[in-house]
Amino acid sequence: MPVKMQIQAMASASEALDLYDVLDYKSIAAHMKKEFDKKYGGGWQCVVGFFFGCFFTHSKGSFIYFTLETLNFLIFKGDSSPSAA
Repeated sequence: MPVKMQIQAMASASEALDLYDVLDYKSIAAHMKKEFDKKYGGGWQCVVGFFFGCFFTHSKGSFIYFTLETLNFLIFKGDSSPSAA
């Protein structure tokens, strides 16, 4: 993911943590997905939590995984090509 989008992802996560309880993963993820859909077009997915596993296909340059405070954040844009993360 380009640096500008990475910064946006972390800013969106921080904003969501200010708005929602830290255990309200669904609302935090929905907030971030809506922000990215609005700013960068539809198709974004967001996973938030303490522990999770995943396997998916994503668009090149659209993946970030980071930790903020005590939560892990994963944001990506779906893709149908065979590159997996």
